[in-house]
Amino acid sequence: VSAHREGKMIDGFDIVGGEGPMAPTRCGSVPVADVVRYAEGRDLGEVLSLCHKTGGFVSLTGTSDAIELTERAAAGDEACRLAWDAMIYQIGKAIGSMAVVLEGQVDGILLGGGMAHSEDLVQRLRDTCAWIAPVTAYPGEFEMEAMAAGAQRVLSGAEEPKRYTGDPVWNPPTCWID
Repeated sequence: VSAHREGKMIDGFDIVGGEGPMAPTRCGSVPVADVVRYAEGRDLGEVLSLCHKTGGFVSLTGTSDAIELTERAAAGDEACRLAWDAMIYQIGKAIGSMAVVLEGQVDGILLGGGMAHSEDLVQRLRDTCAWIAPVTAYPGEFEMEAMAAGAQRVLSGAEEPKRYTGDPVWNPPTCWID
């Protein structure tokens, strides 16, 4: 979930670090004190794995497959239903936070990725977020196509290649609290 203004991303979540809504393999944002208690006596790699590999649906239900999870939920698996509901709730909450970042000036809410194929997910996010802006689903994963299109633009000379140094464009203050 990220906020965009005039074609530029102005805020978002560090999903690789585990921030933001829960997902099939990501635990999502959780209280820091709980993470510290959980981490005590555990291998750091195991704890970090929950951020983006073995958290979310995997740790709660044993699967990262959203289709399997929703089928199991429909068949009465309460853990799967709760995981699905929690994820949708957290996505809506994250969308709301980005509306604040945009000071309420939201033109649209765009849903992408494989799970946007789920009519249940899309409808429930429309039900909870349409008051912010129209919700439109673009089901599928387009990352590879976007990277290929970018490479094509560079190869054809339509665009100059960008050099990524790994340095952040924006460096926040080292301490927010005095």
